[in-house]
Amino acid sequence: MTTATARSGDRRISPVFLGIAAVTAVAGWAVWTGFADNPGIAVFLFVTGAWIVSLCLHEYAHARTALHSGDISVGAKGYLTLNPLKYTHALLSIVLPVLFVIMGGIGLPGGAVFIERGRIRGRWRHSLISAAGPLTNVLFAVVCTAPYWLGALDGVPGTFRFALAFLALLQVTAALLNLLPIPGLDGYGIIEPWLSHGIRRQVEPFAPFGLLAVFALLWIPELNGWFFDLADTVLRGLGIDGYETFLGRHLYRFWEGSPDLSRLGL
Repeated sequence: MTTATARSGDRRISPVFLGIAAVTAVAGWAVWTGFADNPGIAVFLFVTGAWIVSLCLHEYAHARTALHSGDISVGAKGYLTLNPLKYTHALLSIVLPVLFVIMGGIGLPGGAVFIERGRIRGRWRHSLISAAGPLTNVLFAVVCTAPYWLGALDGVPGTFRFALAFLALLQVTAALLNLLPIPGLDGYGIIEPWLSHGIRRQVEPFAPFGLLAVFALLWIPELNGWFFDLADTVLRGLGIDGYETFLGRHLYRFWEGSPDLSRLGL
């Protein structure tokens, strides 16, 4: 009886996550209806809230896949509650990614849930656990861009459309960065089980510096431009052009002065 109750509690959705989701929903409603006097503030709350929700779902996907692969410890650690405060590195998983969105409009991947890999058998399972997070970002991007590639933009307010475009950009950049085969990122986690033991031992000391390496590389103008060109190419394939994301980013960064959408008839 006690065990069953504990397991149920381990998987119950956290009030913290529900609160974040509620703020996101209210802000989204304000963006859609134009309820807020300053649409930039509503866009900021909506996109930031949705971004945090996607980060929680990213880590949940890792944990849930690990649970079904043999690591039953993830429940006791609180990873199945979607509570961002339960992550082993809340700073890396939530705070830094949100700060990077605010500073530069890029979906920086985070590192968060601790999986007891010794409980899991089979290289495919290890790879799938690592892939589950980025695939969540891919799914999120597909959902955000659905009105575009379905041709269902009639009736969608311009401000909401631009907010979705910017949110989609964050999801695409997060997926692309996470899939890089750099130690410490999910892309390396996907291929790691297939590497020789010697190579893994040589690479292991560099894993804690993977995010720092990504940060440093993105400061190089040529690499930064190439990366965002790739992200824009992906978004164009989903029906979003760079102007949509440009407007969404400027609406989000309302403190810089939001663009005058009335000139566009929106």
